Amino acid sequence: MGVPRVTIVIVPREQFGRAPAALERVYAATSPPFELVYVDGNSPPSLRRYLDQEAARRGFTLVRTDHYLTSNEARNLGLERVRTPYVAFLDNDVAPEPGWLDTLVACAEETGAWVVGPIVHQDEGAVRLVHYGGAALRIVEDAGVRRFSYTPQITNVPVSRAPVLERTRCDLVKFYGVLVRRDALDRVGPFDEGVRSFFEPADFALAIQAAGGEVYLEPRAVVTHTLPPPLPAADLPFFLLRWSNEWLHPTLRHFARKHGLSLDDPGLRHHWHWRSYHRRRALPPALWRLLRTPPFKYPAKAVDRLVFDGLLESTIVRPAERRRPASGAA
Repeated sequence: MGVPRVTIVIVPREQFGRAPAALERVYAATSPPFELVYVDGNSPPSLRRYLDQEAARRGFTLVRTDHYLTSNEARNLGLERVRTPYVAFLDNDVAPEPGWLDTLVACAEETGAWVVGPIVHQDEGAVRLVHYGGAALRIVEDAGVRRFSYTPQITNVPVSRAPVLERTRCDLVKFYGVLVRRDALDRVGPFDEGVRSFFEPADFALAIQAAGGEVYLEPRAVVTHTLPPPLPAADLPFFLLRWSNEWLHPTLRHFARKHGLSLDDPGLRHHWHWRSYHRRRALPPALWRLLRTPPFKYPAKAVDRLVFDGLLESTIVRPAERRRPASGAA
């Protein structure tokens, strides 16, 4: 089958319950040869047993910690095991479509791109959306003030109504699935572990820009992310930690300091609001759907403040964070 040119590194995103189906899809949709490194951060016992069995059966490298990992921590752990010219990062709840990896590699080879991303589909109940298809990203000067400018090319459009996209340069592709040249990572350094949540793709994209690399969107490659709800009870601590104030607040301070931005920057605040909306997916499905309707806008904010920022941060999030090794992030 030849010598592998790509190592797939799978890392935790926000949930564990869909990980077995996603891993099966990776093997069904990816033509060999390839290497695979699976980074497992404190998954539930049933998934640990499954991954042990699959690693023994399929021969992939399993890296495990007994504490939850940020996505950048997990990517760095996986990257240490990569010896191939390319590395493809996949979130553990993302299912690729057939041919995805060969298509991304072909784009990189034909364009010289440092980074190539696919179209990201999203299953939202019975509706299948084109969730993401590249974005423009810049730090711009506005009246002497640096601003975070982020403009997605396409987002959350039903597949049936989505425009036909062509291969194109862009500034940012997200880590649901992304192909990166290994030597590009040598140039920009490891992923910044001070960025614990949400701004990982933006921080990486700005590093690639600063180093002079090119990023491409390759729409012939497709991956699919399935969102909660429902969210299994075993996944709740990690999901809440992933989108918690414990991770978001230091990330915002670190990202703003690093890129010379104000914490009041409208682009950063917009992302904060999205986090609050997304975090409600941990609620029971009926309640989550209820809080999405316009009459319940203000009750939803009360739930954010009293339940998520109050009760769940104190009883689930902070104990989970205390069990992690000390972080260097401010």
